[in-house]
Amino acid sequence: MDEEMLEGVEKIFDGMQAKMKKLKKASYEKNMVEFRENHGHYFSEMAAYMEQAEDKEKAAKEIAVSFVDQVEGHFKVNGKIGGRAQADLNFFMIYYTFPAILLSDGENGKMIADAVCSRWGERFKDSKIGYADYDTIYKGFREKIFGIF
Repeated sequence: MDEEMLEGVEKIFDGMQAKMKKLKKASYEKNMVEFRENHGHYFSEMAAYMEQAEDKEKAAKEIAVSFVDQVEGHFKVNGKIGGRAQADLNFFMIYYTFPAILLSDGENGKMIADAVCSRWGERFKDSKIGYADYDTIYKGFREKIFGIF
């Protein structure tokens, strides 16, 4: 994988707080459409990289390393990411990033998501997270997710 793979991918977290605020079924749908319009090229790049790869598992791990390294580099302050920022990043990954990966590459998307999820959990403190596809999360909303927002 070359150095420029997923260059600037940390930009997917721009506006993270606004996309997580008062998250309801309608706003989640609108936010996801906007998220994919603005950042879909990163997910297309992941899919294209997987498509051309002989060794899909190795390619998924390379994508994961590139993705997580860039996010970590961007959000680290004095060598670490604060607890609040990490929690926000984790939720954003669950609600937006993983569903976008799965929507962008049906065939290899799960392999990419598994690799990113694993790498994320290894690199970030208290970040052993899971993921679901967009439809599962969307159906999980009533009007307010889990009735808490």
